[in-house]
Parts: sequence; structure tokens; C-alpha cells
Amino acid sequence: MVTLYGRAGCHLCEEARAGLEALRRDGLRFTLCEVDIESDRELHRRLLELIPVVEVDGARVSELLFDADRVRSRLDTFPA
Repeated sequence: MVTLYGRAGCHLCEEARAGLEALRRDGLRFTLCEVDIESDRELHRRLLELIPVVEVDGARVSELLFDADRVRSRLDTFPA
């Protein structure tokens, strides 16, 4: 499971989403869950300065600027 934490209107979040979609086009298979940090006061407080945050199976692998290589390497360690 890949979780993308972000919020509406965040261009970096849109770039992270596009990067995740590109990984899918490259053949990586994963479930994507998007979480809007605006929906939870605590998430907003903790993550506002870090979004987009990408987690793979609960482990944070990317924040602020999408790191496709780190996400890919983490996904490659899990069976599809």
C-alpha cells in the first residue's frame, strides 16, 4: 500500500501523484491511498511543511520533493 499525504492546490502533491502514476506505467503494481491533510487537524499540524509525503506500507520514503528512486526501491522489495 502506498499512501500519498497532500492537499488540494499543492503543485508538489500533483507532481508526486504524477510520479506515482509513472511508476505504475513502468509496471510497478500497488494500491494508492490519497489522504488530504486538511481533513485532520493533527495530520495538518504534523505534515503541512513536509507534503507531499509518500509512505510505502507505513514507512515514510519521500517527503517535500517526490523521490521516485526511493519509492521504486521500496516497492521492489514487496511482492505485487
